[in-house]
Amino acid sequence: MMNIIVLGFDVGAKKTGVAIGQSLTSSARALHQLVCHAGIPVDVKQLRTLLTTWKPNVIIVGMPLRPDGKAQRATQQALDFIDCLKSHCDIPIQIIDEQLTTKSARAELFEAGGYRYLQKSDVDSYAAKLIVESWLAEQLGAH
Repeated sequence: MMNIIVLGFDVGAKKTGVAIGQSLTSSARALHQLVCHAGIPVDVKQLRTLLTTWKPNVIIVGMPLRPDGKAQRATQQALDFIDCLKSHCDIPIQIIDEQLTTKSARAELFEAGGYRYLQKSDVDSYAAKLIVESWLAEQLGAH
């Protein structure tokens, strides 16, 4: 079975979390944040560097939706981010519902080290890690 490299994003208005994962170990790790304006990376060179450094086979973008599945303000920012990605690469992009991912990330980070740890942690990139792990579990569970 081929190892699939997955680059994941948790898009935010001002910060977008980034994580990398792989199918071989079915695991992911948080990388860092991209500074954004309305969901679009301020420094597109950082995005290009991520793509050339990690050479992902697929890109996963968390899509923020309301509990009823309808779009919210952040949904458009994620769609704009996807458009930006498409203009810089031809790697397949998949969308995954990221409902409650940031909330889960905060809870897990708090549990790991308390309030101080949560304050110092990169919650957005940890949320991206959860997005990638969720996608990997979906894909690998399907086989």
